[in-house]
Amino acid sequence: MQGIVFTGDCGIRLATFPDPTPGPGEVVLEIKASGMCGSDLHMYRSAPAAISSELIRGHEPCGVVVAVGPGTIAPHARVGARVMVHHYTGCAGCAQCDSGWPQMCEEVPVTVYGIDGHGAHAPYMKVRADTLVPLDERLSFIAGAAISCGTGTAWGAFERMGLTGRDTVAVFGQGPVGLSATLIATAQGAKVIAIDVDDKRLGIAKAFGAEFTVNPARDDVAEVIREYTRGKGASKVLETSGAASAALDSVRVARAWGTIGLVGLGAEFRLTLSQVLRRQLNIVTSWTMSLQGQRACADFVIENNLELDRLFTKHWRLDQAEEAYRLFNEQSSGKAVFIP
Repeated sequence: MQGIVFTGDCGIRLATFPDPTPGPGEVVLEIKASGMCGSDLHMYRSAPAAISSELIRGHEPCGVVVAVGPGTIAPHARVGARVMVHHYTGCAGCAQCDSGWPQMCEEVPVTVYGIDGHGAHAPYMKVRADTLVPLDERLSFIAGAAISCGTGTAWGAFERMGLTGRDTVAVFGQGPVGLSATLIATAQGAKVIAIDVDDKRLGIAKAFGAEFTVNPARDDVAEVIREYTRGKGASKVLETSGAASAALDSVRVARAWGTIGLVGLGAEFRLTLSQVLRRQLNIVTSWTMSLQGQRACADFVIENNLELDRLFTKHWRLDQAEEAYRLFNEQSSGKAVFIP
């Protein structure tokens, strides 16, 4: 089979790999949808010496089980099962793994599919059976791919932040994670302020339920939001863009006793303690979601009839990978997905 690999400096190619065969405790999926994630771009842009060019990329898998390894006994490890993948593996025995957080494993180096283990940008993918999360028939495969990382990341962050329907939440960045956050927060009854430097994305955010939008390329974010909230600021702030300026603005727009969630990778910034201490701000980080959180996110999407398919503006074949990532690198569109 062929799979997408990054070669460095925004280079990409289709490489040939053996079809995967499952061992004990493993299954093979026929990939039906493999989402493109903003975090892919850090590796896509990396220098050739900094990445492996022999690794299949893609960490938002969704598909159907087509082979089960010998002696494998696990929920959903059966041929024909529609599944998502919680894309981390740990030791499967420590307290973190047992609690559904294998990305926090205390015993062995964590494998992240598509980062340091073969991913889903290929027709087939081998995974540990304990990473499988069921995909309800009411969800499409591309919705499952979104929940597997981008939408699940927004869900996990809001769990950490304690979002409620009484909140006014400012969401920095209206890429796939930010738009998912806008959908989820709106469904929970919160008022959403969407922030992005791209007016097209702000238009999508408005269609997804945002009550107010701000473009920091034109306006002072803190000033505009304080005016909109009658001087209070946002009770919850989620930073998804990974821009240092956005992380700093997150502190400026939060109201006293507010909570700031940071999930955007890549930002480096400095704060003085007085900036957060004197307003009693809570700052939390969130690394995607737990295995249970992924399933809870899927249940929420179904119960609230969220149209996650609307997140996707581009569907690509594997042989269109070069064009797909070139456009994705411009970060001016919605979410994209490979349909092998």
